[in-house]
Order: sequence, then structure tokens, then C-alpha cells
Amino acid sequence: MADTLQGRIIEGAFRSPHNGFQQAPGSIHNDEVAAKLGFKGGTVPGSVHMDQFAPLLVETYGVDWFARGNMSLHFTQATVDREEVKAVMEAASPRSRLTMFNREGVQVCIGTASNATRDPESEMTRRMAAQAPAGALRILAGYEVGDVNTDIPMRIEGEALEKSLSRITERLPLYDEGILPPSHLVRLAHISRPTVLAKVNQSVGLFGALEIRITDGPLKADRDYVGRTTMLKLTESPKTENAWYDVDIADAATGEDVATVTFMIRFMKASSPLWAKPA
Repeated sequence: MADTLQGRIIEGAFRSPHNGFQQAPGSIHNDEVAAKLGFKGGTVPGSVHMDQFAPLLVETYGVDWFARGNMSLHFTQATVDREEVKAVMEAASPRSRLTMFNREGVQVCIGTASNATRDPESEMTRRMAAQAPAGALRILAGYEVGDVNTDIPMRIEGEALEKSLSRITERLPLYDEGILPPSHLVRLAHISRPTVLAKVNQSVGLFGALEIRITDGPLKADRDYVGRTTMLKLTESPKTENAWYDVDIADAATGEDVATVTFMIRFMKASSPLWAKPA
């Protein structure tokens, strides 16, 4: 495997991801909200960018990646609706390197992927370990590392998947069989957001990093799953407060875990009234 993969560069074509959440009120995907926070427009969710790497992963690891594989991305530059971006993969063993660039050559994200169920040196794992714990948080003041939520129903309807496939950047034949694209695996896990982030004070958030780990896939539409969440770390930067948490997904019929999605969500301090005044 190492001799076959090492140093092989695979590039996708430039694609124009769609921001399908433009009308969401109070969201970073809304032009007006994003502009007030210094962005050039409503942002395309980072999960959408994951789909452009899927053909490269299949070319390298085969369709079995959807059964037992991982992908981990750290987002460095937000993009807007229809902004052209290209996915690039440096195939290697034990992990491949992923990057994405826009037409101007600005890096949109950087990451890792492999055909293992877990990578101890994935992009998100390394970055989370390097972060110092936060001091006195305001937006995330109600949280502690180790907080857990359980028994969260999760399901992606086949009709919703089919509708989104009409605008997906890379449509693979296996999606027509109901297998969830990477973006929809994130969407499935993100159903937990109202539960896990119920105590977040008023603030606008966006994906800072995402990691998918599939242990017994593929995951499919029209199937019931159950989620549980675990808060892993709370950090901050000059502009954000950050929540890092796992969403473990179990098959509702068997109770067995089938995948985990790790989120790092950045909450913009400038969007919160708690940061409009001294502590």
C-alpha cells in the first residue's frame, strides 16, 4: 500500500459549491449576518466542501472508505456561494493529506484522510491537542469538558437526500443507493446541535473543523440512528470561543456504534452581546 500511495497527487476539478442556507435567520450563511461579522458574504458550510474529496478517496481507497474510513478537515478560509474551489489529495500511507484552494490560490482547508476507522494523528486530533484550555468563557460559560447527552434520534430522509443531490458538487453513483455523502453524514450528526448546544448564549457559530470516522458503514438515508454527544474541549481565540465535541452515532435497530463525527464550532465573539461589555 505504501509503495502504491506515497507521494501520488490527485486533483479534482474546480467546482462551485452552493450555499443552501442563505435564508437561515441569524446564521453565518446569511449574507447580511456574515457581512456584519467581516465576511464577504454568507459562507458555504465546511461540510459541503467534504463532498469534493469523496471521488479522490474512492479512487485511492475504493468504495470501502464509506464502510471504514476517516476524513478530518480544518477550515482556514470561508467561501461564498458558487465560489470555485479545487480539492487536492496527496495520497500516502498511513494517511493522505488533503487541501482545497480557490481560483486565487488561497487555501480553504487542510486535512487528512485514510481507510482506517480512526487516525491518532488526524488533522483535528493534532490541532485539538495543541489548544490550551480556555479561561473565563462567556458564550460557552454553561459547559464543562465531559458533558454528555444521550438518546438523540437521528434520520436523513431519502427525499431530502435526493433533493440535495441535484446540487451536490460531486455526485457518486453510490449516493443513488441511499448512501450518505460526507456532507450528509455531518448533517445527520448535526441533528444533535439543538441538544448539545442548548445552553449557548446568543452568538453566531460556524464550523472550524470537522472529522468523520466510519466504523461500520455505509450509513444510509431512510434509516433510524441514535446519537450521543461528549464535550471534549473548550478553547478560545481573540475572535472566537470554540466547542469541540464528539457525536457518536449508533444504529437504532442494533444499538451498535457505526460512526462518529467530531465538531469544532467557532462562536464569534463579535456576534454576542456578552462580549459587547467588559467581563
